[in-house]
Amino acid sequence: MAFNKLFSPIKIRGMEFKNRVVFPAMGTKMASDDRFVTQQLIDYHTARAKGGNGLNFTEVASVHTPSAPKKFLSISDDKFIPGLKKLTDSIHQAGGKAGVQLWQGGLAVASYEEAIIILPSDMPIRGTDKVIPGASVELIKEVVESFGDAARRAVEAGFDCVEFHAGHNYMPHSFLSPYFNKRTDEYGGSFENRVRFLIECIESIRKNIPEDMPLFMRIVAHDDYLENGLTIEDTIEFCKLAKKAGVDVLNVSRGNFSSAAVKYEVPPVDLPRSFNVHNAERIKNETGMVTMAVGRINDPQQAEDIIASGKADMVVIGRAQLADADFCNKAASGDVDNIVRCVGCNQGCYDGFVSTEVPFITCLRNPALGREAEYEIIKTDSPKKVLVAGGGVAGLEAAMTLKKRGHNPILIEAGNSLGGQLVLAGAAPRKEELQQAAIAMGEMAKRQGIDIRLSTPLTKELLEEIAPEELIIAIGSEPIKLNLTGADLPHVTNSHDVLAGKTSPSGKVVIIGGGLVGLEVAEYLSEKADSLTVVEMLDQVAKDLGDLRRICVMESLHHSGIKTVTSAKCVEIKPDAVVVEKSGELQSIECNSVVVAIGSRSRRFDDITSFCEENNIPYHIIGDALRARRALNSTAEAAEVARAI
Repeated sequence: MAFNKLFSPIKIRGMEFKNRVVFPAMGTKMASDDRFVTQQLIDYHTARAKGGNGLNFTEVASVHTPSAPKKFLSISDDKFIPGLKKLTDSIHQAGGKAGVQLWQGGLAVASYEEAIIILPSDMPIRGTDKVIPGASVELIKEVVESFGDAARRAVEAGFDCVEFHAGHNYMPHSFLSPYFNKRTDEYGGSFENRVRFLIECIESIRKNIPEDMPLFMRIVAHDDYLENGLTIEDTIEFCKLAKKAGVDVLNVSRGNFSSAAVKYEVPPVDLPRSFNVHNAERIKNETGMVTMAVGRINDPQQAEDIIASGKADMVVIGRAQLADADFCNKAASGDVDNIVRCVGCNQGCYDGFVSTEVPFITCLRNPALGREAEYEIIKTDSPKKVLVAGGGVAGLEAAMTLKKRGHNPILIEAGNSLGGQLVLAGAAPRKEELQQAAIAMGEMAKRQGIDIRLSTPLTKELLEEIAPEELIIAIGSEPIKLNLTGADLPHVTNSHDVLAGKTSPSGKVVIIGGGLVGLEVAEYLSEKADSLTVVEMLDQVAKDLGDLRRICVMESLHHSGIKTVTSAKCVEIKPDAVVVEKSGELQSIECNSVVVAIGSRSRRFDDITSFCEENNIPYHIIGDALRARRALNSTAEAAEVARAI
């Protein structure tokens, strides 16, 4: 299988890139607190360059010291050049090209007390009498100069190109968009005035880099969810002016963090693949510029088709290369079946990024993300027979890692198929890619030659027969049962049986539990049931979803007419109604079917652990068998345990 267009070279000014694949700027939290490059960040980028990627862009690099937040890269001072040079040297040694994304964050730095917020117009702070003032002309000129100085440093640090970030609600975008820019001076009002700051930045950058160095620019195709915001026609006219000022390549993105449009910045599985490519195509056609397509491009054939059809000249493949650092090499060699696919879950890359408890981004599909050096596969000197109980993603990750290290894993699964609850989750609307990835993971394990035994539950007798040297317990969890009157009535079922197709609730359906699974069941049944009502004890539904998936799921509930009742405790199930207590009063919700989706608990296996302790068999408990949580935790624990044995 060849992808000749995708892996053909492209020359921009004096620079030739070996293929059309770009690893984009993505937040990692891998920079040091004081904004320097770390070895962790170097290893992260180098792995993708070794993996065959054509051009690596750093995550946002602050150009202006007073507005530079912590834990993000900075290029606002000469002191950062040596670290950036180590990064570019490493990428070059790995056969790649390096670009730096020049950035001024505007409102995005609001949560960092030491960083000043630069906005085009005065902005009242909600709930207070304070106002963040719009930038003075002097400050605007200072930032323009900072972009130029940063570009000079990029050249000294050995970068092959630079990218001007003019999208995603950051300072340049906020000046360009009439939604944000309410100025009445030469930097606001008319289109000509609103583009002024950006054109000055571009000219400042261009005059500080060599004539043969390409200048990229990230833009949003148009404003989403912002009344009277930027139109695609505005964007096209701006890009024509940017071309004259020295921009060579357009990175056509979408989204802003001031509205639900943030979902387009790190699009979850709910958004269709290639959802933004049509915008890149139109902008390419109307500007005549080299253009990069962005937006859930995670398959080599998909990327090939975009390039071959002329819709874009280059493609941004970001999270797909988080999931598999060797994505490009595997695609180029035709080893497509062994690409570890991004599933758009956002659990590690976005939810991990915004979490204050997670030190750096990671990935459900790739626990080595951010730990590339530490997690390099090292062959064992003492191969062991290891029994892995459970054929879900935790068990599969453990068994495949053990096999790569030279151990002899035996994988047993009580059911008749592999993939576990990720296959079940993939039955929900818009989540087919999770199901496909889980099934593909099982096929990869088979191709590795792992001894896999289906319809084989974990028992003491099996342990005696196999006599493993170590045991990994990854047998997962099971639905929690309701303990109340009526829970055993024949019209009551559980979420797992619904998603597995074992039962088909109909008529008026009440779903008890408004977390991730309950809402996915509601969506799954939305075209099958006459009406759907979700009952949740907490004050809101979807509390266990990540931010961006929550936006998409809540929009779907709204469009499907699914009702939600929050702060309501289910107290009884009757043959024709569910009785709930809300605000101290009892209410009856009429129904024909009831689905229980109140969560899962780990399966019990006390007899197994007792047997292991009596017979000196070391054992490890991972994934939902340890505690029911996200799939991200399961694969992370599997990777850690399998590397420790």
